[in-house]
Amino acid sequence: MSRLEVNRSGELEVFIRAVELGGFSAAAREFVMTPSAVSKLVSRLEQRLGTRLINRSTRKLQLTPEGCVFYERGTRILADLEEAERCAGIHGTPRGRLRVNANVPFGHHFLLPLAPEFLARHPDVALDIVLTDEVVDLLEQRTDVAVRAGPLKDSTLVARKLGETRMVIVAAPTYLARCAIPLTPGALDQHNLLGANYARAQRGWPLREGNVDTNVPITGNAQASSGEALRGLAIAGLGLARLAAFQVREDIAAGRLVAVLEDFNPGDMEEIHAVFLGQGGYLPLRVRALLDFLVERVRLD
Repeated sequence: MSRLEVNRSGELEVFIRAVELGGFSAAAREFVMTPSAVSKLVSRLEQRLGTRLINRSTRKLQLTPEGCVFYERGTRILADLEEAERCAGIHGTPRGRLRVNANVPFGHHFLLPLAPEFLARHPDVALDIVLTDEVVDLLEQRTDVAVRAGPLKDSTLVARKLGETRMVIVAAPTYLARCAIPLTPGALDQHNLLGANYARAQRGWPLREGNVDTNVPITGNAQASSGEALRGLAIAGLGLARLAAFQVREDIAAGRLVAVLEDFNPGDMEEIHAVFLGQGGYLPLRVRALLDFLVERVRLD
């Protein structure tokens, strides 16, 4: 069979959607096919390529290393095709499912409040939002865009910086009335310091006294799995928490929280990035639209 007789872009699209949706049945429903037809299509694709793309011995769809490479490069090819069609005046609007992963604070303070505006601009896009403070594998979790705080370590990802935020130590007025306001870093020994229990959490609070930098151990009686959970514990009067300024600026303005030890704040900034797979020139329109929107609308500090 010649290449002209094979709908390679169609096969590629079915394969990619099967991967993104996590199975042949879901892809079959989307393309109005039977699951067996999707399975046969993938088998023909593997036969033509001379390699296995998907392991079928597990309950969930699992890509082989060759399948991972084919998936990533295939998404770039389809994105390039979509971009070519857009430039030619065909399908010139973002469309399709857009899976976004974000840390919980950014999700609550920016992504969720801005979602209606984004969808109003792009009515053919369907957002699939997952909030977690754990770092996820974009390919494994079928994620188009992830928003991450802190230094980036994965060199395979492309990133767009959304901004940066300073960190601040806060507590509720009720807690400070009960336990006194800490006036020096040394006074924190007498206070309940609330910490995060996710893998990337800092193990201490950096402070600066004169020209001396110190790292105060977190020794409180409670931990939480997200910055928003820590914020809730602080507002409830349980102890002190060190959080991103954008998380607590409204709480401070409303008097729900009070910033402390600002004279000893080292001024360290936490960068926020939107990360994604592939090079910027090969982005689907829906991904490019979200990235441009976040850069335009997010104001951290």
